[in-house]
Parts: sequence; structure tokens; C-alpha cells
Amino acid sequence: MGGDWGVCVVTNASGIVQGLLGREALRSREPVAVEEAMTLGPSTIRPSARRDAVLQRMRDQGLSRIVVTHPDGAFAGVVRREDLE
Repeated sequence: MGGDWGVCVVTNASGIVQGLLGREALRSREPVAVEEAMTLGPSTIRPSARRDAVLQRMRDQGLSRIVVTHPDGAFAGVVRREDLE
């Protein structure tokens, strides 16, 4: 794996996804709390989601990546649209 993902998934102590830190927040030199810098409520899918449905959703919503979570909201990974196309 390589490249610049440009995003950091923020989880709580239990591994439940809370939000995302995008490129701007990651590159900022300002001392800001994660809670202030993150974007809440990222789009998510389940590991069982069908590839074609995920790709269509990403195209429709203009997403370059989508967070994968388990039904309880626990982080499972990130899927990039370019990897599905």
C-alpha cells in the first residue's frame, strides 16, 4: 500500500468511528483539538456491501473513498473508488 490517502479516520477508545480528519486538518500547523477539526458522520458501508452498489453510491455522492464499519460502528477499513473501478 502506498500513496497519499489524505484522510485519517477518528475512532473512540472502543474503535467506533466518530469522524474524519481531511487533508486540510492533517496539514494544519494550528493546535486544534481533534473534536474541532474532524468532520462528523462520514459515509460508511458494511463489509458485506456489494461492490457494484458501493461503486454506484460513491459515484452518485462524488466520494473518492468510503469508510467500512461493522454494524456496531467499529472501524473495519477504507475503500477507495479507484480500487473498485
